[in-house]
Amino acid sequence: MQMKSGLQLLFLRIHDLRRLHFVTQRTLGSAVVVHSYRRIYFSNFPLNQPENEVTQIENVLRSNPNCSVEDIERGLHECDILLTDDVILNVLQRHRSGWKPAFAFFTWACGKMNSAGCFPGVSVYNECLDILGRMKRFDEFHQVLDEMRVRENFVNERTYAIAVGRLASAHKVDDAIKFFEKIQDFGLERNLAAFQTLLLSLCRYKHVEEAELLFRNRRLDFGDDIKTWNIILNGWCVLRCLPDAKRVWRDIVRSECSPDKFTYGIFVNCLSKSGKITTAMKLLRKMWDKECNPDTAICNTVIDGLCFKKRIPEALQIFNEMNSRGCPPNVATYNSLIMHMCKIQRMEKVAELMREMQEKGGACLPNALTYGYLLQAAKTPEQVDGTLEMMEKSGCKLQQDLYNLLLRLFIAWGDQERVKHIWDEMEKSGSGPDQRSYAIIIHSYWNKGMVDRAMEYYSDMTSKGLVPERKTKFLVEQKMAKSNS
Repeated sequence: MQMKSGLQLLFLRIHDLRRLHFVTQRTLGSAVVVHSYRRIYFSNFPLNQPENEVTQIENVLRSNPNCSVEDIERGLHECDILLTDDVILNVLQRHRSGWKPAFAFFTWACGKMNSAGCFPGVSVYNECLDILGRMKRFDEFHQVLDEMRVRENFVNERTYAIAVGRLASAHKVDDAIKFFEKIQDFGLERNLAAFQTLLLSLCRYKHVEEAELLFRNRRLDFGDDIKTWNIILNGWCVLRCLPDAKRVWRDIVRSECSPDKFTYGIFVNCLSKSGKITTAMKLLRKMWDKECNPDTAICNTVIDGLCFKKRIPEALQIFNEMNSRGCPPNVATYNSLIMHMCKIQRMEKVAELMREMQEKGGACLPNALTYGYLLQAAKTPEQVDGTLEMMEKSGCKLQQDLYNLLLRLFIAWGDQERVKHIWDEMEKSGSGPDQRSYAIIIHSYWNKGMVDRAMEYYSDMTSKGLVPERKTKFLVEQKMAKSNS
């Protein structure tokens, strides 16, 4: 089959791809005070730092795999480097998953600046603290905290949020609570915002029971606040513990606090995700009747739940009401409908929704997820080409997950020319191939009896340091066992 020139041009024009992540985030109002990083520069130093400063440091770090302070100090001693918060932060952020080079460089940079009579700003310390906490290096973590504490009025709310968050993520619940209790030793106020930050961190890492117990024990200190109730309710809802969520909902209704839009939204989401979509619909309509003004995200949750239950007409009814109710649909609304319409092959409705999205524009414009659903529903190469052409016209670029989907489709259709072209384009763009790409192509060749070809890709994957998926490794181990027997 000949490759269409339009697709060739599309592949040639797609660069700088990033891996697609689907992240759903629900905001609980201003329950947590988290300050943005402040850029602090040393006096008489320019604000715009040249990229080669960071490049010089990166070259030294890469050439010192042991990551000792002594090695780094020797390597950087001869470099003419102007250290600022901006440069230090840039280097640290490039090593967020490697605590050794990050901490070694941080230690060296602090020593160099201290000897010059100046100090890195709090944003630098916070970044290092976050890296150490993420990697569970708590000896070094507390060492940095101790250094911060001795500097008057240095620790800020961001520092506190990182500390309790990282302790909670390591399941050090008692340590997180103790840090909250001694927060005044760091020059911060032990107030409602700090208490809510602690509860949010505990709930985020599934310590909801401990968070609720702490909340109930300290209610007299901090009073009834709907944002605090929302944190606890959301914690149980994220864990999908509907009985506990219902219990907290009833307590909120009986308390001196009135449920707000976020309370309703959290509970509606929990009911929808738990399969109680009829109750979720009733609660949504109750919000409309009370003029509580549910936002688009709440309506999207109900629509998605109705579609999942194959109650498409009711989902479309909610969808049609959204504009008149003051919560216009966005791309996520359309994506929920398109995903489920594609599953049941109602492609005429999908085409209608796509036209609406293009006409409305703005927050309704199709994104990579939209086109992904269309590609998943494609039955022929021609349909794939049509979707790719739409992507090109809209300026939406292929993500790694979509490349993998295209691989799977053309492998299933036996179009080796297209498979090779997609693979070459992934390598050229630098976005892949990734572990999943290799698994797809290795298993494809294996299933067709082309074991030697599959092994070539396996060797290529391992040479790049990619860890094979379990089922891929099992195939290779089986072959090795047969060869040795």
